[in-house]
Amino acid sequence: MSRIVARAVPATVAQNLAAAGFSPLMARLFAARGIAEACELDTALKALLPYQALKNVAAMAQRLAEAIEKREKLLVVADYDADGATACTVALEGLSALGATVDFIVPNRFEYGYGLTPEIVDLAATQRPDIIVTVDNGIASVAGVERARELGIEVLVTDHHLPGDTLPAALIVNPNQPGCDFPSKNLAGVGVMFYVLMALRAELRARGAFADKPEPNLAELLDLVALGTVADVVRLDQNNRILVEQGLRRMRAGRMRPGIAALFRVAGRAAYKATTFDLGFTLGPRLNAAGRLDDMSLGIACLLAKNDEEAMRLAQELDRLNRERRSIEQGMQDEALAVLSGVDAAGRHSLALYRDDWHQGVVGIVASRLKERFHRPSIVFAPGDDGEIKGSGRSIPGFHLRDALDLVYKRHPGLILKFGGHAMAAGLTVAEADFSAFRDAFEAVAREWLTENQLTRTFETDGSLGGRELQLPVAEELGAQVWGQGFPPPTFHDRFRVVQQRLVGDKHLKLRLEKDGVEYEAMRFNQADWLPDAVDAVYQVVANEWQGRKELQLYIEHWLPAGEGGH
Repeated sequence: MSRIVARAVPATVAQNLAAAGFSPLMARLFAARGIAEACELDTALKALLPYQALKNVAAMAQRLAEAIEKREKLLVVADYDADGATACTVALEGLSALGATVDFIVPNRFEYGYGLTPEIVDLAATQRPDIIVTVDNGIASVAGVERARELGIEVLVTDHHLPGDTLPAALIVNPNQPGCDFPSKNLAGVGVMFYVLMALRAELRARGAFADKPEPNLAELLDLVALGTVADVVRLDQNNRILVEQGLRRMRAGRMRPGIAALFRVAGRAAYKATTFDLGFTLGPRLNAAGRLDDMSLGIACLLAKNDEEAMRLAQELDRLNRERRSIEQGMQDEALAVLSGVDAAGRHSLALYRDDWHQGVVGIVASRLKERFHRPSIVFAPGDDGEIKGSGRSIPGFHLRDALDLVYKRHPGLILKFGGHAMAAGLTVAEADFSAFRDAFEAVAREWLTENQLTRTFETDGSLGGRELQLPVAEELGAQVWGQGFPPPTFHDRFRVVQQRLVGDKHLKLRLEKDGVEYEAMRFNQADWLPDAVDAVYQVVANEWQGRKELQLYIEHWLPAGEGGH
């Protein structure tokens, strides 16, 4: 079941935005996304929230400055996803530019698991660091920090994940930790590290470190910050939109590091017209493939590459891993759907699946695909070690996944061995023998929390577009904006007559649609089912560029037979 509804638009706010100089369409779109004043759309660096509002950031900057003066050795411990890889690279490039002696390790997810575990600390200790700096992890690493203390290693935690009941005994910079008044709680791990570097540069400036040499330009790291922020699917509030927009501008101007330029090339995307789509759906997955199937050190090496030749060699290896990841994912997805073919998914409020031959590295992606297909909170498990299985879950609006796991954990002591995450994504470990018990306990929480209305997939759109708005310049204007999580790209819904349709590449529909006497080119990607003669369609307008020519094209995201789509 699905339905199409239009976003509410506060009329007065839209009028005020139009009076401030935005077109009526853009004013309507921004008002529907919670923008109240034009200043909230300022993407200049000077509009960034001040680093001073982050709890402990001044203390961390002072400690790092002391470490630089004393020539203490820093070791960065990174998470193994795209946010972790970019945060690690930002830490390495930024700290070394500011005078630090710094190296890194990144856990292999299959050997060490997530975060600063005691085992990772023991591995780190072989490099004899004075200080461990975590990036994109550490807020839950109570045991790891304690192990580091036993070994005489200090730990500085930079993270953005939600804290548990107990914090590690370390200096922490995390906008989500208790008592932090930083106005944005949506910084990615790479954003937190960027802010720490801003504070450190200011501290070094106050100590006279740049009296006889130029200050490092931290803006040169914004291509990395933009990539990690979008790839981690954090909410694009104004502060994050500034970071992403500034990073995209550098990419479009060709002022990006060789590794990011190489990732654009192997993905067949043009950096001069870089968008958030490129970062989230082409570059991000290639970085993530290293952490999913191999070792994220490969991704970090690509981002650190100093010349085009080395960067291209590493980017091609990441591209190969991504193709392998897609093949594994498709096989698991097919198997998952085969399992579900005998299950009435409509009769369930959640999905939890496990097979002993599935791959730990892609369970999250498969869970995401199942969630999209069935509109149910979905968790997919693969074998771990010693009779344990590891799951990754994705949720739907209105169902806080981490809180749901917390409730199962408290109701059934010992059933969940460990867990963590966010509202929309989480990970957990259970004993293989307890999978059925977990599936039933999770379903019980879903039945308590989710209503039939929430289980009905709702496509929110920005209403209808008139003929004057269904034009190439409008598509170009929309394409130039920063859209993403929490600031969704505009979609519209209208009724069209299907004039022509044909299959392209055996899996895409190329369409010609008509509305009010005007015909439009359209595409329906990854769907080979024929459309009826008339549809109520949810679509995006795109400035499609092909062989040097731009043309308006509609991307059909969803359709219902005409008359069933909310008109």
